[in-house]
Amino acid sequence: MSALAQPRQPYAFGASPCGGLRTTLLGVDVILRASGALWIEQTRMLVVADLHLEKGSSFAMRGQMLPPYDTRDTLTRLAAEVGAAAPQVVVLLGDTFHDRTSEARLAEDDAQRLRDLAGLTRLIWVIGNHDADGPQALPGEVADELTVAGLTLRHEPQGGLQPGEVAGHLHPCARVVASRGSVRRRCFVTDGERMVVPAFGAYAGGLSVRDQAFTGFFSRDPLCGALGADRVHAVGWRSVAGD
Repeated sequence: MSALAQPRQPYAFGASPCGGLRTTLLGVDVILRASGALWIEQTRMLVVADLHLEKGSSFAMRGQMLPPYDTRDTLTRLAAEVGAAAPQVVVLLGDTFHDRTSEARLAEDDAQRLRDLAGLTRLIWVIGNHDADGPQALPGEVADELTVAGLTLRHEPQGGLQPGEVAGHLHPCARVVASRGSVRRRCFVTDGERMVVPAFGAYAGGLSVRDQAFTGFFSRDPLCGALGADRVHAVGWRSVAGD
């Protein structure tokens, strides 16, 4: 990971005690956490996108047998983030469930974890393309999008320049090439005006930030915050290769 240590940085990123990167988004202080969660300091809000709960069981229904522990792993990591950050608000930024019957397939202890989360903090479900109906039996508020501290939080990024937008949906990943090979990591991607956050789900996968799906989103070359084991690495755009 040495190639990630000293990228060319056109904007300011600073280290955070949690191993994340501290930066600003349209003037709002945020921290990119190593888990893939976004922390909005002004409102003590934790934002996670694309959990895709019960993706493993969805694939199993179609005959592709994956280990059925993705929901447990994802919720365990989310609980750890909530315990560490003590947020006032948790925003699930869409595609929390992998499909419209995922909620019904939740194990009771996983459903209880979500109920417990709603009992600890204000829980907001932003709907996505995979879970357009929102939760049916679980607590929390449901929104198409929301505005917080001048930022607009929605699941799917809109075309053109959208200052203040925070979105998921695209599952961004960055591949960084060094002399001894390359690494591919889930990442945040931002130009300081808008941001696409990484997928939080265990089986969510990722799309290269060099893919044409990201074309036209940023007013200048963005920076990537690549997720490492216990820290986020700032990666300049010139260091990011396509897949």
